[in-house]
This record gives sequence, structure tokens and C-alpha cells, in this order.
Amino acid sequence: MDNQKTNQLAFTSHARTLAGSGVAMDQKIDNPGRKWKRILLVAVVALFVAGTIWSFRSLKGERSFRLSADNITISKVTTGTFEDYIPIRARTVPRKTVFLDAIEGGRVDAVYAEDGDILKKGDLIISLSNSSLQLQVTNAEAQVAEQLNNMRSLELALEQNRLNNARSIRDIEYRIEKLKSDLQGDRQLGEQGLLSKRDLLDKENELTYQQSLLKLTWERRETDEHLQKQQLDAQKVATERLEKNLATARKNLDDLNIRAPISGKLSGFDSEVGQSITSGGRIGQIDVPGQFKLRADIDEFYINRVDIGQLVNYQHEGKNYRAEVKKIYPQVNDGKFQVDIEFAGNEPLDLRRGQTLQAKLTLGDESNAVLIPNGSFYQNTGGNWIFVITANGSEAIKRNVVLGRRNSAYIEVEEGLQPGELVVTSSYSGFPEIDRLKISK
Repeated sequence: MDNQKTNQLAFTSHARTLAGSGVAMDQKIDNPGRKWKRILLVAVVALFVAGTIWSFRSLKGERSFRLSADNITISKVTTGTFEDYIPIRARTVPRKTVFLDAIEGGRVDAVYAEDGDILKKGDLIISLSNSSLQLQVTNAEAQVAEQLNNMRSLELALEQNRLNNARSIRDIEYRIEKLKSDLQGDRQLGEQGLLSKRDLLDKENELTYQQSLLKLTWERRETDEHLQKQQLDAQKVATERLEKNLATARKNLDDLNIRAPISGKLSGFDSEVGQSITSGGRIGQIDVPGQFKLRADIDEFYINRVDIGQLVNYQHEGKNYRAEVKKIYPQVNDGKFQVDIEFAGNEPLDLRRGQTLQAKLTLGDESNAVLIPNGSFYQNTGGNWIFVITANGSEAIKRNVVLGRRNSAYIEVEEGLQPGELVVTSSYSGFPEIDRLKISK
């Protein structure tokens, strides 16, 4: 009891002392609200700093992407022999094909062959009818007949004119001879005084006139013959032109009967009686049987590297064969162009039209080079850059490179990579603008 009292007095005395000194009034009292505000402020500042750093790195091109090592293909840079070739898929087509096109359009009157028939040169395949062509032939025949009649009439008129001129000349020559004979006797009579000078002078003037008339008649004859010859030549030229037109019209009419231009197999033919075929329309083709060549579609990327005479190797039923590029079609369709390849030496005996063969088209000589496996990354980068694996294997960093020739297996490295390095050769389609790959194992 005494102890309790003593402690109470001591506590009271100590409180009074603190109150008198003012210490009790300045004591700090914790506030939970302020504490959370400070934590929130620090978090906002941290996020801002992190965003600033990320934005700064993005502006520098340091964008990254995390993915698993199982989702990419990692290949090693090596050295070896680069075979400069491209694989192609070629199909067999007839070496010689003649297309059957309708020179003149018309209606199908009769069909004499079927698709797949073996024909000989000149065999009739199909007959067409065309009333317009028949009318043209009839008109041309009438024009030629009329022109021939005109030319015969002109020839007859020329001959009559020639005979008339010849008769006139002969009459004048006769009168001249008679006057000369008469003048010879009259001059003797005049010397004897038996004929007046006036009569003698009249006969001499008559002779002079007849001689002048003969000269003019000859000139007229020559002029008439020259003009008439020109007119006749023009008539002959016109007649020849009309006859050529007639021959062309008859040929066009005969072309309505379509025949086999060469011996071979008829294919692509499906015309029926009553069908209308336009001028220039294709009705089929004839292939020379047993003679084939190869036709291949090649990516337009190689259009400047493919040339006539390049070697093509292929296998058929376990045997190796060789062929050569014989023709290049420069037209590009759907990103590809076509080439014709002909066999060098013996060709397989059991080839069929439309059969496909796997082949290698050699573009250049073999050479030692730094190589990486060919992969889908090339379509995304165009061979301008590639992801290179770091030494610890945790990252792949974008690196600019210079890549050269490529075949189905390897790509030639010209600059930017060293043998032994690891690169990502799978597709980059999921991260086209990423500079760094974070690889998790």
C-alpha cells in the first residue's frame, strides 16, 4: 500500500515536470493516411522513371521481345562448298506443238476427228460455213469477169485503131507514090510546053501536103499506141489485183475446212456441230508424239541470273539425266517466269505429257564460302539483317549482314557473320520491328 502510494506520487511529480518544460506538447503522433500517400507518390515516380527509360530505349531502337527457345530455329554459321543452284519443278510438254486457230470464223458444219486422234498431215478435222465469205467470193468472181471483159474490149478497140492507122498510112503512101509518078511525066510535058506551070505547081503542092500528112499520121499512130499500151497495162494490173483478191477470198473460203498442218496427236479439241467459232479462235493443237521438253516456273528473284544454255540435272527412275535451258519467257505472272528446257542426249523413254520432274538448275560454279542454313527469315529481312545469339545464349541481337547467293539448303554470307556464331533462321513474322530477342529456356 505504501509502495503503491509512493509510485503514484512519483508519476504525478514526473508529469508535472514534463508539463512545465513543454515536452509533452511537442511529441510526434503517427498518421497512417500520410504514410500511404508517400508510398503512392514513390510508386508514381518509379513508374514515370521506368516509362522514361523505356521510351528512351525505344527511340534508340532497343525494342525487345521475349520468347521461348522452342519457338525458334537456331543454326550455326559454318564454312563449306556452296553449290550455286536452285531446285525447280518442271513438267513435261510436247517439244513441238502446232496450234489450230480458225483463220476465219463460222458455224461448225461437220466434225471429222476427235480429241486424242493420231492424224496425218492434211487430214480434215472440221468444216465451217460462212455466208459472208461465200458472198465475197461470188462478188470477187463477178468483178474479175467484168474486168476481163473490159480488158478484151480495150484490146479489140486498140487493134481496130491500129488497123485504121495502118490503112490511113498505106493510103497516103499510095497517093504519094502516084503523085511522084505523075509529076515525073508532067515535068516532061511542061518542058515541052504541053502542060501549064500552074497545073504542075498544084501537083507539087499536093505531093508536099501528102508527105506532111504521112508524117503526122505516123506520129499519131505512135502516140495512140503508147497511150493505148499504158491503158492496157493499167487494165492488166487491175485485173491481176482482182484475181489476187479472188484467190485470197477462195483461200479464206477453203480455210473454213481446217486440216492437220503436221502429223501428230490432236489435243484440246472439243468442237461440236452447230457451234459458232470466232475468227482467230483456238480449236485445239497437234503435238508431235514421243518428243518432249520440260517447262518450269521460276521465282522472279532469279530472272537476271537464268540464261540460255545453263545446265539442268534431274533424276528419273533412279537415273541421272542432263538438260539445258533453251528458251526464257520474260513475262512475269504471279511472281514467276517460265523457261523451256530441252534434253541433252538421251531422254527417258516412258515420259508422259504433264508428268512432273524434280530438277536442279545450275546458276554458277561451286566455291568455298561462309554459309548459313536457308530459312524463312530471308522472306522477312530480304537478307539485310539477322538475329545473332549472344555468347550466353540468353539473347539474340539484330545485326546487319550482307548475304549473297542462296540455294535450297544454304545462303552464302559475304559480310557480318563469322564461322561458329549462332543465328536465328526461322521466320521473323511475329516480331518484324524488334531489335532484341529475350530467349527463355
